[in-house]
Amino acid sequence: MKKIWKTVLALLGLVVVDQVTKGYILFLLTGGIPLFGRAFNLVPYPFLMSRVNSFFNIVFTWNPGTSFSLFRNLGESAPIVIIVLTGIIIGFFGHSLFKATHRTEKLALTLIVGGALGNLIDRIRFGAVIDFLDFHYSGFHWPAFNFADICICIGVALYVLYWLRRPK
Repeated sequence: MKKIWKTVLALLGLVVVDQVTKGYILFLLTGGIPLFGRAFNLVPYPFLMSRVNSFFNIVFTWNPGTSFSLFRNLGESAPIVIIVLTGIIIGFFGHSLFKATHRTEKLALTLIVGGALGNLIDRIRFGAVIDFLDFHYSGFHWPAFNFADICICIGVALYVLYWLRRPK
């Protein structure tokens, strides 16, 4: 039972960090933190907030699609379809998380589920996800992303490594 609480607290911590970072960016633009609202009515986008250095900016963008703006062309049904699919994915990985026994597998699944929950909260609140980290080099821009996306990417990489090297 004690291990379940550690996992739940880790998930909660990831979601809180994600929501605080997104909330801070939203606060800088709006002077408040709206709890709900249609994303594109709250803040116009894209919006360059700060050029940090020659390869990194802090921007503000709404991502109505999934990773790298996939599924943007589903039209009006996109938010509902993406919310349902995300919920199913969270359920699958969450179930696997609480059955996992190896530390690396637990860490990977915690990062994936925590990141997915952080982005799901944005989708439910605004119909889109707040992205604000923008890396670029020589005219090439990586799509803007957020803390939840970092968690998901690291979690997926760890999960793949775990499965490639797992004990037989």
